[in-house]
Amino acid sequence: MTTKKQPKKTETKKKVSKKPKSEKEMSVSDLPGIGPAAVEKLGSAGIFDLMGVAVLGPKELSEMAGIGEAVARKAIQASRKMMDLGFQSGLEFAKKREEVFYLTTGSKQFDSLLGGRGVETKAITEAFGAYGSGKTQLGLSLAVNVQMPLEMGGSEGKAVYIDTEGTFRPERIKQIAEAKGMNPENVLKNIFVARAFNSDHQILLIDKIGEMIKDGEPIRLVVVDSLTAHFRAEFSGRGRLADRQQKLNKYLHNLMKIAEQFNVAVYVTNQVMSNPAMMFGDPTTAIGGNIVGHASTFRLYIRRSKKNSRVAKLIDSPNLPDNECIFYIGAGGLSDKED
Repeated sequence: MTTKKQPKKTETKKKVSKKPKSEKEMSVSDLPGIGPAAVEKLGSAGIFDLMGVAVLGPKELSEMAGIGEAVARKAIQASRKMMDLGFQSGLEFAKKREEVFYLTTGSKQFDSLLGGRGVETKAITEAFGAYGSGKTQLGLSLAVNVQMPLEMGGSEGKAVYIDTEGTFRPERIKQIAEAKGMNPENVLKNIFVARAFNSDHQILLIDKIGEMIKDGEPIRLVVVDSLTAHFRAEFSGRGRLADRQQKLNKYLHNLMKIAEQFNVAVYVTNQVMSNPAMMFGDPTTAIGGNIVGHASTFRLYIRRSKKNSRVAKLIDSPNLPDNECIFYIGAGGLSDKED
């Protein structure tokens, strides 16, 4: 009797394994009209999942995958149906927000300015200020802090550092790591650095980040230092201002997509200029205009102050009041006291 019951158990197991794939298991290759060749082309363009297809237009997908617009339209509709992209209740949205975590800046005062816990994931945090104000130092500190345990304000993850101005210094990373009691060699191994030589190269590197995450790299922070340097140099003059802003806008949307899709914190530094029309007050203005202003979730203005201190001012935030704090930069990165 026992020998007769055994095959029945194996049959039920087979039935379970033959169940259709769940929404989470669905991939780009399951979409109608998307064959292996199209999947490969989409992968080279930085599209690896259903969300990446769902947010595209038919013409855009057609060009990327080498398929007809009618087929592309069907694939987009199918991906949106699988992803269940539509409205949700505020309660459901609040539950999704529980996935968000925070990276400490190293300064409790600075963390308090950003809501008490530091730089937020699924968001773009922009810092602008004059040369030497401490924007890069904040980026380097975050690249080290992201590797710390969760209880210490980190995420036990890795960082990507896109360097457009040649400001990344391994020796400074080692100094910050040693001051925090971390292994400097291991810390450097967990930071992926790329030197962007022009705006096209800078845009291309964003697609590479998606590939790295798909390959299993636990990237939790993307630093772009600086955001506007190449765009400002390559699109000079009023005649090319519209082209620059359009390209910059697309780049920022790609950054936001990376942040939202992979639960990553994005920190960007921005250059400044002096506004001659400003008769009173500080004439310092961030480059990029409203395009950068609207795309950034949190905007910080950082400047030097008295006795080697710095002042960070929160200019814009969706949920925090405008405020400012004083912090210092020492051997261990940002802190509340001078070394």
